[in-house]
Amino acid sequence: MLGALIGDIAGSIYEWHNHKSKDFPFLQPQCRMTDDSIMTTAIAAAVLEGIDDLDEFKTNVITQMRDFGARYPGRGYGPRFERWLTSPEPQPYHSLGNGSAMRVSPVAWAAESLPQCLALAKASAEVTHDHPDGIAGACAVAASAVLTGRTGRRPRILIGKDTRQSGDMLE
Repeated sequence: MLGALIGDIAGSIYEWHNHKSKDFPFLQPQCRMTDDSIMTTAIAAAVLEGIDDLDEFKTNVITQMRDFGARYPGRGYGPRFERWLTSPEPQPYHSLGNGSAMRVSPVAWAAESLPQCLALAKASAEVTHDHPDGIAGACAVAASAVLTGRTGRRPRILIGKDTRQSGDMLE
């Protein structure tokens, strides 16, 4: 989770201005929190409120994301996400973008098992990114983080039509 936040902030000055070299100044004064940093923090706040009840967790995810989004406007949120943040009754908008994967790291930190990690990742994604690819992205990132963090090995994540539908994403 900290690596995701630090990486997002350190890379913020390169967003929309890609830099492919590994040789670059780290954490420059122009670096800033982005939409992904803010929403990762919102997911962490929801995790701290409890992860045992998935419906309650989803409610807390929505509340925290909208609260953090209101406190930190103009951080690069996409237009549909901006509408979701300000909607009187926010609904998932079938996004298959990368936002759900970018904000998911706190669930990997908090989960006590891989099945719990995947359930939390799915719950955190589907409040906005309810397209199967949006959910799969969040699950793949969270599973990779939890497995790498606990085993020290990189897992092979299977992301294909058949694996998304069956929910069996790990080999």
